[in-house]
Amino acid sequence: MTKKEIVKVISEEIGLTQLKTKEIVQKTFDAIVDTLVTDKRIELRNFGVFEVKKRAARKARNPRTGDRVDVEEKYVVTFKPGKEMEKRVRNLEEEAARLNAAASQPPVSPPPAGSAPPPHQTPQAPPSPGATPGAPSMGTYNNGSYSSGSQHTP
Repeated sequence: MTKKEIVKVISEEIGLTQLKTKEIVQKTFDAIVDTLVTDKRIELRNFGVFEVKKRAARKARNPRTGDRVDVEEKYVVTFKPGKEMEKRVRNLEEEAARLNAAASQPPVSPPPAGSAPPPHQTPQAPPSPGATPGAPSMGTYNNGSYSSGSQHTP
């Protein structure tokens, strides 16, 4: 989202012109920067804390050439989100995880109206006495022909 989009949303929500809202938003940003320069810290309740910290000098590498480079110390702005922001972002992560879990499961849809029920499976014959459960049946020998126990159609 850009500053222009923020201005548009706020102006529509509170009923001010975009020009007046832009001025207010810019003054707010300027006040944050000015406070950081003078006080090195600004705390906005339920939003977060901006703070100026000194980053120590260090040795780094140029990623293109691989040469070692000395990086001087410098001031940087850090941001630590407030509890309210972290809570809302965490909820976003949990919602995304829920959606991913739901998307990975196959959809369960009811059968179309008026359709026939699923075909009934015929029960298997009980195993013969002494047969090992889960082992294939041995079949039977009757009147000079062998039956394997399963129905075969040539």
